[in-house]
Formats: sequence, structure tokens, C-alpha cells
Amino acid sequence: MINRKKILPYLLVSPYIVHFLLFVAFPVVFSIVLTFHKWNIISPMEYTGFNNYIRLFNDKTFFKAIGNTLIFLIIHIPLQIIVALFLAEILNQKIKLRGVFRGAFFLPVIVSGVVVTILWQQLFGFDTGLFNRLLTGIGFGKIGWLTDPNIAMTSIAVMATWKNVGLYIILFLVGLQTVPTQYYEAADLEGANHWQKFFKITLPMINPTIFMVVILSTIGGFSLFIEPYIMTGGGPLNSTVSAVLYIYKQGFFYYHMGYAATLGLFFAFIILAVVMIQKKFIEKDH
Repeated sequence: MINRKKILPYLLVSPYIVHFLLFVAFPVVFSIVLTFHKWNIISPMEYTGFNNYIRLFNDKTFFKAIGNTLIFLIIHIPLQIIVALFLAEILNQKIKLRGVFRGAFFLPVIVSGVVVTILWQQLFGFDTGLFNRLLTGIGFGKIGWLTDPNIAMTSIAVMATWKNVGLYIILFLVGLQTVPTQYYEAADLEGANHWQKFFKITLPMINPTIFMVVILSTIGGFSLFIEPYIMTGGGPLNSTVSAVLYIYKQGFFYYHMGYAATLGLFFAFIILAVVMIQKKFIEKDH
């Protein structure tokens, strides 16, 4: 006779176990197996040994894509943290329409990334874009926001910051509101100014929030795809092709599924390494 009390816990967790096996464990294992094969989805898989890995380490375009992604992160993460923390500081004060401003800054986060990207693509337009019209209106020349290889990735980083900054404003607001007011009151008695209180009290107290924002921004930055895919297609001269975009093209443009899986696995280890290094340095500073 089956003991219902013993089997009940397994029945309760079985939906999660099935979901994990079908949508997490199986895809991961299949992807690893796929790295040793050549497959175009239609034909049967063909075992190729370590050929995909050899091709990876000789693929200059892929490493350029990784470099582009790192450039994006170097621009995007500091910019996002500075802007989000600055706006959170303002919105944490007792100002009129504070709730309205908080909602307005968060609005782009819930808007479709495709819609936002198309909007900014129009703003960055060389001949008809609003930014270049403003520049020519005050006597400056036009800028190739998306056509100049030297600044195209910076333009994408600025747009991505505008799109995502609302989320990090909310996170910083939560962190700021957990700082005990007694510290600020004691600092006021000592005659500390605003900047002294910010650097000596606020920043150390919200260090866990900063760490979380850095990690989330890093993971989000490494998954850069929609912006370059829609705005530039990876151009000009591959200056905005991100690692994820390159992997996507290998898999779904050229149907090199085995090679795409190899690139994805290698890139996952890079993300893990970067996050662990960040964690080490932030915890060391803390």
C-alpha cells in the first residue's frame, strides 16, 4: 500500500522538477553535446570532435564581438550607476510630484525594447534625426551616431541606459530608504555637508545595493542583442556586433547550430568569470 504522506511532498514538487528537467537540464546537456557536432537543424547531426572549439579560437570576428560587448559594459555600467544613483537621491527628497516622477522614470522599463530601439533609431538618424537637427540648428555639424564606428557603440550604451535606468532608480531608492536617519542627524550635529554625508554614510550603507546593480547591469549588458540588431545590424564595420548577436547569426542566419552552441558555452564561462571577479573586488572594498 502506498503511503500518501510520504509521496505527497514529491507530488507537490514534481511540476518544478519536470520544468527543470525539460527546460533547464535538458537544454544545457543538449547544448554541450551539440558543441561536438555539426548540425543545420534539417540534416542529422554529424560528430566533428573538437572542430568547433578549434574554429572558435581562430574566429577573429567573435573576439571582436566580445570586445564590443566589453566596451559597451565599460560605458554602460558606470553611466547607469551614476545616473540612477543621482536621480534616486533627488527622488528620495521631499519634492513636489515625487510619485509622478518616479513613475515617469520607470515607464521606459516596461515599454517593449523593440519600440524603444526604433524610437531612438529615429532620434539618431543622420539626416532627419532630432539630435542632428538640434546640432545643425545651433551651428554644429551632423554626427554619425550610428554610422561612425568610433561612437556607434557609445550611442547604443546611452540608449540602453535611458531604457533601463528606471529599474535601478527603484533599487537605489529602496537602498537609500534603509539607511538609518540617525546617522544623518549625527552628521548634521558635527557640521557635515551634503557631499560628506553622501560619501561617508550613504555610499557605504548602500554598498549591497550597488553590488546588486553592478551584477544585474553586467548580466543585462552581456545579453545585449535587440539594440544592435535593430539599430545597426552589427555595423558599421562590425563595430556594434555584440557577442549574443554574433551567436544568434551563427545559429539562425547560417544554421551553424553546433558552432553557435560552442560560442554560447564559451561566452557563458566569460560571463561567470567577470561576475566572480566583480564580486571579489566589491566584497574586498566592502
